[in-house]
Amino acid sequence: MLFSKILLAYDGSKAANKALDRAVELAKVTQGSSLHVVHAFEFPRFFIGEALAPLPASVNKDYYDVAVKTTEEVKQRLADEGLNAKVELLQGSPAETILKYAKDNEIDIIVIGSRGLGGIREFVLGSVSHNVVQSARIPVLVVK
Repeated sequence: MLFSKILLAYDGSKAANKALDRAVELAKVTQGSSLHVVHAFEFPRFFIGEALAPLPASVNKDYYDVAVKTTEEVKQRLADEGLNAKVELLQGSPAETILKYAKDNEIDIIVIGSRGLGGIREFVLGSVSHNVVQSARIPVLVVK
């Protein structure tokens, strides 16, 4: 089965880089296919009891700067591969953002790494890849 609209969920992790390689392969085997890359990020939130603790603006800026750097790196890698892909930096819950993007853009397949940069948050809330697989209505390729 060939896919004409491929979505890569990318966070810069080792698994995401492996998923990038696979998404590039998929895009190259289907003439006329389009590759969409989404880097979804959230600003950190810290709770004290039931209240949301305020964070310095510099913390949010640091998160945003890392997100921009991540998208610039993937753009460069895709250019090196000779692919003209659409790369988006989106703010929001990663799994929800990926799924919404896939629906809004009529994506045929989602390619995602098996483990991202989640750390303890992943353990507590479930991984992004797991949430995407469970909720997607289209095929999802999870790359280890």
